[in-house]
Amino acid sequence: MTRRTTEHPDLTDARVLAPFFSTWRVGTPERQRETVEAIGRTWERRPWPTDDLAGYHIYAGHDGSTLMHYSQWRSEQGYESFVKAHRQERVDEIDTAVPGIERVRIDRYRRYRSRERAVDDARVPGLIMAVRIDFEEGAAEERRDWVDLVLKALADDPEGHRGMISAHFHLSTDGSHVLNYAEWESARAYDEAWEAPGEGIGSPTGLWDRVRTHPGVRAFTGHRYTHALGLVPG
Repeated sequence: MTRRTTEHPDLTDARVLAPFFSTWRVGTPERQRETVEAIGRTWERRPWPTDDLAGYHIYAGHDGSTLMHYSQWRSEQGYESFVKAHRQERVDEIDTAVPGIERVRIDRYRRYRSRERAVDDARVPGLIMAVRIDFEEGAAEERRDWVDLVLKALADDPEGHRGMISAHFHLSTDGSHVLNYAEWESARAYDEAWEAPGEGIGSPTGLWDRVRTHPGVRAFTGHRYTHALGLVPG
């Protein structure tokens, strides 16, 4: 059985050893809503496909055009088995309901480290920031050092970034980039942090300067999302 949930996923779920993120381009806010609903109907009509999948979540981009998908796989082999047995019939039904979806990319990751939410923090994220940090070719080994430095800078930041609930850093399996999935209280809280003294997110400290000038970092690209649909077994 497949059921919908409004709860946000737990990015630190120890069962999830192969998280996948993908992007679809659908064109308009109306088609975003139609596609989310088509995904929900398609999955609800079918049994949960495999125990290897802990959860599947869809996010609406604030650009009015894109959807981000986060699937929580126990293993890459579980995903490959799903593709062979279950994926195409779902794709066909969704494409019949909303023709012309562009499936832009899918990336495979391993979660490396997180700034987890405080144990007494019950806030529901109003904004998900997905920030991709691209590294130069041959600089894959720099990624862990960079994430470690970011987490230290966050911990030592005098501003504290009270609007940030959590941040989860994933290393792409192809070695090219880091993806930071950050939960914020609201878009306003994120904007206030961005507009505070300093260059972007982060106070004007030596640690944040080292983050921004770290060897191997090539580019930062951020996108804003709202959690639109969760699908879980049950």
